[in-house]
Amino acid sequence: MKFATALTLAIPAIFFAEAGRTADAPVVVTSIKPVHSLVSAIMQGVGTPELIVDGAASPHTYNMKPSNARALQNAKVVFWVGPGLETFLEKPLEAIGSDAVVAELDKAPGLTKLKFREGGAFEPHDDHDGEDHHDGDGHDHARADTDQGHDHGTFDTHLWLDPQNAKAMASEITTTLVAADPANALTYQANAKTLDDSLDALDKEIAGIVSPVKDKPFIVFHDAYQYFENRYHVRVAGSITVSPETIPGAERIAEIHKKVGELGATCVFAEPQFQPRLVDVVIEGTKAKAGVLDPEAATLEAGADLYPNLMLGIANSMKDCLARES
Repeated sequence: MKFATALTLAIPAIFFAEAGRTADAPVVVTSIKPVHSLVSAIMQGVGTPELIVDGAASPHTYNMKPSNARALQNAKVVFWVGPGLETFLEKPLEAIGSDAVVAELDKAPGLTKLKFREGGAFEPHDDHDGEDHHDGDGHDHARADTDQGHDHGTFDTHLWLDPQNAKAMASEITTTLVAADPANALTYQANAKTLDDSLDALDKEIAGIVSPVKDKPFIVFHDAYQYFENRYHVRVAGSITVSPETIPGAERIAEIHKKVGELGATCVFAEPQFQPRLVDVVIEGTKAKAGVLDPEAATLEAGADLYPNLMLGIANSMKDCLARES
C-alpha cells in the first residue's frame, strides 16, 4: 500500500527495519505484529526484535512453538500487550529467567482504555460528543480499572487501533529499552521522537480518509474496533461475534442478518483469519456489501512500516466499502 504524500514525507526511513542485529544490541522479543512494528521503529539502527505471533496467526488462537520458548529464554527484554490479549504467553513469561525485563504495554502511562463490550452487538450507538469517556486530548473514553492485578476481560485489549495509544506504548517501549540498553539510549530516543511525530501525521491522515463515510453504519466480524471507532467517530453498529474464538450459532447469524436489514448497515466486514464465509450468509438478500478488515495485520509483512500500513489499510478498506453505492 502506498502512503499519501504528506504522510510519506512525515515518515522517514525509521519505518523500514534493517535486517540483523548488531553485536551489542540486546535480544528483544515481541508478542504480536503491531507491537513488533513499534519496537522495530524505535530500535532502528541498533537491532531488530524477534516476533512470536508471525504470519497470519492470531493471538486469540495462538499456540506456543519450541522456537518461541527458546526466544523467550534468550531474551533480555520482552514486550507484550498483556494477559488479556496474549493469554498463551502468561505461563511462559512466568517461567523465563529473572534477568529478562518483561514490559506489559497495557500498563503504559497515558493509554486510553475502553471497557469490554460484553454484549458485543447492536446496543444503541450514542453521539460521541455526549459519551462519558476520558483521555489526554479532549476525548472522554470509559476507563477500566487495571491497577488491581490482571483484570482479564475488563477492558478491550486492541489498544493499538488508536494512534494516540500507539504513542503511549512507544513511550513505554523507549523507556524500557533505554533502561535495559543505556549504551544506545540516544538512538532509541531520537527514533522515538521521529516515530511520535509520524504517528501524529498518521492520525490526521486517517481522520481525513474516513471523514466522508463516518456516518454510515457497518458491522464487523468481531468486536475489535472500539479504539478506532472512538478515535474517528465511525459507526460500528455491531459484531458477528464478541470473541473470534467463539463461532456464532445459527440463531445468532439469523439475528444479525435481520439487524443488517433493520439498521441499513452499508457493509459487513470479515477478517482474514476467521470464517469470512459467515459474512456472506449475513449479507445474503440484503443491500449490504462485504469487505475485509485486518486489525491484527495477518496479511501484512512484519517490520517497522507495518503499523502505518495496518492503520491506513483499515481506514481505506472502510472508505472503499462504505463509499460504494448499493
